[in-house]
Amino acid sequence: MKLIVKVIEIKGRCPVYSLRDRIVIDDGYRLNLEETDSVCMHSLSSLMPYYVALSRGVDPKSLGLARDGHKAYLQCLDPCERTGGGTVIFEVEVVDRG
Repeated sequence: MKLIVKVIEIKGRCPVYSLRDRIVIDDGYRLNLEETDSVCMHSLSSLMPYYVALSRGVDPKSLGLARDGHKAYLQCLDPCERTGGGTVIFEVEVVDRG
C-alpha cells in the first residue's frame, strides 16, 4: 500500500508547503523522498497516529478522519492565527499498488 498525503488548503502562510504538494509513504512506513515534494515536522506529527492504520486499510470514517468516502483529512499543528504561520489541511489517500 502507498499513502498519498496531499496539501489541499493552507490557512495563513506556510513556509514549507504549497497547494498540491504531497508526501508519499510506501509500504506503510517508508517515506518516499523521490516522490515527496516537501516535509515539515509539524505535518508528520499530525500523521503519526494514523498512518499505520490507514496503510492497512482501516476506514478513515471509523477513525474520525472523514464524513464519508475513502480519503482521510488531517491538519498540521501550527495555529496560524496565533503564530503568523500557516495551518495546512491534508487529504490522505490509500493507493493499492496491486
